[in-house]
Amino acid sequence: MAEEKESRLKREAPATTSYIDLPTRFDRWEPLAEVIATLVLAFATLATAWSGYQAARWGGVQSTSYSQASALRTESIRASTEAGQLAQIDIGIFTNWVNAYATENQELTQFYEERFREEFRPAFDAWIAMVPAANQDAPKSPFSMPEYKLGKMEEADRLAAEAEATFAKGVEANQISDNYILNTVILASVLFLGGIASRFKAMSARWVIIVFSLAILVFGLSNLLSYPIE
Repeated sequence: MAEEKESRLKREAPATTSYIDLPTRFDRWEPLAEVIATLVLAFATLATAWSGYQAARWGGVQSTSYSQASALRTESIRASTEAGQLAQIDIGIFTNWVNAYATENQELTQFYEERFREEFRPAFDAWIAMVPAANQDAPKSPFSMPEYKLGKMEEADRLAAEAEATFAKGVEANQISDNYILNTVILASVLFLGGIASRFKAMSARWVIIVFSLAILVFGLSNLLSYPIE
């Protein structure tokens, strides 16, 4: 009877199971994971700040270049307008000279010749030397001669070319600034991943995030090394 009672008590006793948390193969690398995660966050923070700073700097270059290009275009238009006015003066005086020459009024012809502008005179002298009255191959007027040059028109062309080059510099600076901004976003994702890595209790998941963030960090740093610095 005593044995049956003891057997019954053992069967009725609640079953107890003890669980022992055994370390996984990843847990031994937890200290190293913490170090790597800290380094990734540190480098990502510095790289993000530098990328944002350069984006702002290149944005300033873009704004300055656009402003300078606009000013140069204004100066080019002003010089071109002045060149047109000077050309009208040359045309007017030369037309009067032709009328005086046609009437064989030597005194009036000499009067107009003395009032030719210095820029017009070389073209006029070269044209007269070709004897246009008897030479059919001569240009119709001194304005078709290669010697006829307007300094203001050359200045206008120079300013226009400089404006185009300055504007192109601004476009390039804008692209570089956009590249830095995009790289800032990429590096910011490293900060996000590094921040959530520690919230995963499973070391395997934590290592996956750390390795992924490290790969993104290397990509972002390689971009920074390839971009120009302002």
